[in-house]
Amino acid sequence: MNSVQELEQYICTLYDTRDQLKAHVFERSDAAFAAGDAIRDAIVTAEAARKRQEDIRAAFLGSIGGLPNAFANPEREEGPVFGEETSPDNSPLKEHSHWFAGNAGNMSGGRTDSLRNGRTTGSIRGTGFQVEKVMFESLPGYDVTSNLYLPDHREERSAAVLFLSGHELGAKHDAYYQRVIQHFVRAGIIVLAIDPIGQGERLSLHDFEDREGGVIWGTKEHQQYGVQCHMLGDSVARYFVHDAMRAIDYLYGRPEVDPSRIGVTGNSGGGTQTAMLMVCDERIAAAAPATFIMNRQLYMHAGGVQDAEQVWPGLSGLGYDHEDLLIAFAPKPLIVLAAEYDFFPIEGTRRTVDRCRRFWELLGHPGDLQLVTDASTHRYTDRMAAAAAEFFVRHLEVKAAPNDAMKIEALPPEQLWCSPSGQVYRDNADARSIRDFNADRYDQLAAARSLLPTQQRQDQARQWLLEKICAFRKPCELNPRIIGLGAVEGLEADYRLWWSQEGIMNSGYVFRLAGVTAERRKPLTVAVWRGGTRHLKDHWAWIRETCRSGRAVLVLNTSGVGPHEPYPIYGKPAHSYFGVLHKLADDLIWLGDSLAALRTHDVLRCMEVISHFDEWQAGAIPFYTVGREGLYVQLAAEVDRRIGKITAVHPVSSAADLVRARQLEEEEAMSVVFPGIFKVLDPSELNQSRGESRRRLEGKEVEEHE
Repeated sequence: MNSVQELEQYICTLYDTRDQLKAHVFERSDAAFAAGDAIRDAIVTAEAARKRQEDIRAAFLGSIGGLPNAFANPEREEGPVFGEETSPDNSPLKEHSHWFAGNAGNMSGGRTDSLRNGRTTGSIRGTGFQVEKVMFESLPGYDVTSNLYLPDHREERSAAVLFLSGHELGAKHDAYYQRVIQHFVRAGIIVLAIDPIGQGERLSLHDFEDREGGVIWGTKEHQQYGVQCHMLGDSVARYFVHDAMRAIDYLYGRPEVDPSRIGVTGNSGGGTQTAMLMVCDERIAAAAPATFIMNRQLYMHAGGVQDAEQVWPGLSGLGYDHEDLLIAFAPKPLIVLAAEYDFFPIEGTRRTVDRCRRFWELLGHPGDLQLVTDASTHRYTDRMAAAAAEFFVRHLEVKAAPNDAMKIEALPPEQLWCSPSGQVYRDNADARSIRDFNADRYDQLAAARSLLPTQQRQDQARQWLLEKICAFRKPCELNPRIIGLGAVEGLEADYRLWWSQEGIMNSGYVFRLAGVTAERRKPLTVAVWRGGTRHLKDHWAWIRETCRSGRAVLVLNTSGVGPHEPYPIYGKPAHSYFGVLHKLADDLIWLGDSLAALRTHDVLRCMEVISHFDEWQAGAIPFYTVGREGLYVQLAAEVDRRIGKITAVHPVSSAADLVRARQLEEEEAMSVVFPGIFKVLDPSELNQSRGESRRRLEGKEVEEHE
């Protein structure tokens, strides 16, 4: 090797390690999917089917952290004590619905009711219908913007459909979705269309730009909140579900609506919300999820990455799949709408629907599960909208004559805005966001932890960490290799390669001063930073200085890092949102695992390989870390006392800072997500427990942990 750049690009020919992490995740996932199929295949009675429905609902609600409490103190949500799981459903739906039913008269004329809900901010006429611009608070201070479509020709007490938008910036007032909605209006159905989180009038990060210079909305906003929610042991999905349930509450309270005849539909991300509501809200009479229902195994192998609210921690590991979303709704009328050229594999949709038909038969309603497809890419097409309208007319027993003369045409978006500027967070600086709820959740968890004696809290945290770090790992022999690479800029380098667990290799470069003939048994420092040995140049001055001080340096590549970085998907950057590392991190979360836990295990295995080589001085091994990746070392140090002093440059901030951040760094964000960790510890608490001192080094903030 002649240069640092050559070292960074070195490829070891002993093994092609780039596919190992992906193969590991896929193999585990495939086994879980097969186990789930076997569980469902064994259900042959109505009683067993109903038990599966109960299990599905409990598992789903547990996965997303339960539902927010609509009646909790707005400053603090009531929550679990240290180490306990959140109650799967603490939202008093019936009480809330009854209140709406008794207070319907207070929901018009721009007035706000006593429970901060349901105000009409204006109305507009369309051809054959009227639209009320409605705002209601899903949680105190947390507005949901919506449009209520009232057909001119309808029954006195009419059927209604909740429409849930997919990932379109305009959401409810996007011309595309207006067209879909008006198919239902023309059929005589009342429609309530709400804006999802981060879309339409609900862009809480509208004053930030992403790396491409565009406004942060939709999937990017969902991912930001998703990272924070995961660390709290939640999923951002809980807020999507809660918004939709509160929308059903609103429909319950409208005098024009028959509460026994409420359906739900949505496309893409709205199809996700529809499916979640099918699981969580028993009041839904009929459903039409569009362009979402599939088979997760086929989607995983197709390379797909999903939005944060579409990732439900642990459910794949427990054997659940999209079949269970349908089973949970059986035997109610259900029409699955699918695009044949979708990125959601149509063969997966067909498989799921076909395998679920027998549950409608078991529960006495054969024929009430339908599949309608269209030769289209990912879209809620006119054919699908017409089929869904016909479906709702039949199953919600709509008696009004359809207004076939009604012309479908989009109204100007600004005429459908509920807020003055079209952005709630621009008009109301005090409006609450999921960031605020996450901050409340963190404070509540921290308060619960503080009630325990320090030693007991630390012991419980270490035990929890050890279980999470080591669960799912397949032990194997290290079987290390050493490949000499020669001298580079005065340093002797060699490449070390070893097995971290069955099927996955880790590696690193060892550096020493070149030409030194004295005793080679030197003290060692292990370095961990983003990119591992692919990013040597940025840290070369530190490497050279440390070697000149008489130490050897091991630059560690954990799973998926440096030469082990997985092959990219769709040409997206590997480390950004929706890149390959995001995908694999999500797939691990589905299994109840995480990439952060796996890489923390890699640090523990690094300590073993250091002992195996037996060429460094005995004693605790110090680490030098840069950036958030130092989290792996911090966590490993809590369960392995062979890790000595940690010198951390730009370490992970405290959990309190993370959950309050209005903008998170996108790069490698999912790689440091350790689901549920804030329930048991704040990483900054680890610093305190190991003895922390702060100083300045070359203008950079550094933490040293003894």
